[in-house]
Amino acid sequence: MAPMLMRRLSPDESPADPAEAYAYPPRPDRPWVRANMIASVDGAATLEGRSGGLGGAADRSLFSLLRGLADAIIVGAGTVRAEGYGPPRPGPEWGSLRAGRSATPALVIVSRTLDLDFDAPVFTAAAPDAATVVLTAQAADPNRLAAARERAEVIVAGAERVDFPAAFARLAGQGRTRLLCEGGPRVLAQVAAAGALDELCLTLSPVLGGGGAPRVLNGAPLPVPSELGLAHVLQAPDDEGFLFLRYVRKR
Repeated sequence: MAPMLMRRLSPDESPADPAEAYAYPPRPDRPWVRANMIASVDGAATLEGRSGGLGGAADRSLFSLLRGLADAIIVGAGTVRAEGYGPPRPGPEWGSLRAGRSATPALVIVSRTLDLDFDAPVFTAAAPDAATVVLTAQAADPNRLAAARERAEVIVAGAERVDFPAAFARLAGQGRTRLLCEGGPRVLAQVAAAGALDELCLTLSPVLGGGGAPRVLNGAPLPVPSELGLAHVLQAPDDEGFLFLRYVRKR
């Protein structure tokens, strides 16, 4: 049997413009759902319970850029609490990325139970033209639902659990077609299981995490595994050891 040949993906010294490399495809007829996650080389999505401990300067810069490109940021309530989320703030590199749009993308918090602090800055300090959105299901407690509506725009999609395709279609109907899911792993697993994930941007952090940390998808096995195509591999000029991978779902 002849030996298998492989292709070496050696670092290319030619510069890449991240804003161009990560530009959303023109899809005015439907939402495009991108996820941005980070994992250690052994697959841990968190370090000491938070994803922030895995990142570096280049990863934080890309995190900001991807937010600047998006119309709305999808995030689970657990991640909002664990990572100390506030309302999105304009990044210094956004420049013309948001021409013709609000200064910041809207933050969309996914919560079935609505166990949220509606007096927290993530609700009270959001920009008027990018108010925080709460995404929940019909099974939510009516009193909590009423409290949510006093502080945020509320989208109810699904009966017992959030129906992500329906919710994303509602956002697209508002002109928010470029969606960015920042997790956490449980929410991303649900989005992928619903067949609603188009793209995964994965930062590979040069650390070993070990332990029982979740993977970037933390949930039941997908009903139908999604096949992804590698769109690009980037590396920061200062060579911190991080790799920035972008995968797009095969149709």
